[in-house]
Amino acid sequence: MSDRADYKQGGGAFSSDILQRKDFWSAILYVGLGLGTIIASLRYEFGSPSNMGPGFFPIILSTILVLIGCVIAVRVFARNTVGPDVRLGFINWKALALVAVSTVLFGLLLPYAGVLIALPVLMLVGAAASRHFRLELRAIIGMLLLSTSTVLVFVIGLGVPMPLLGSAFGG
Repeated sequence: MSDRADYKQGGGAFSSDILQRKDFWSAILYVGLGLGTIIASLRYEFGSPSNMGPGFFPIILSTILVLIGCVIAVRVFARNTVGPDVRLGFINWKALALVAVSTVLFGLLLPYAGVLIALPVLMLVGAAASRHFRLELRAIIGMLLLSTSTVLVFVIGLGVPMPLLGSAFGG
């Protein structure tokens, strides 16, 4: 018998076990998003901690995100066993699409409908991604309170330039 019969195909650092782990793909996502944001933020002035430029905050946060991704990746390669609870499972494409669509809708609606309309639409479409979503009075009250507090803090308090009512309503 040949020694080649003992060879296991697919071994090594990137075996199918590692590629099937949720935390491996989380690490890839964190490092990828972090590096992408760092690269996109390099065109902005960095500044210093006492005089922050527009690139300071995104670069610092993205660096932290990359470091978290690296820590997760080290844990993936250091751990040899893969239990059933850490394997990559079913991807809920409907929920993923609804969350993405809600964000795009917010961006498209904001100039025309304003933050008072776009924010509840964002929350409703995003919440519809959940299997447990039901439109109840309690959910509507929570949505209105969150919308009101967001407008009070960001638009009125911090002066973020978002129209309360968009151009479709004369705003």
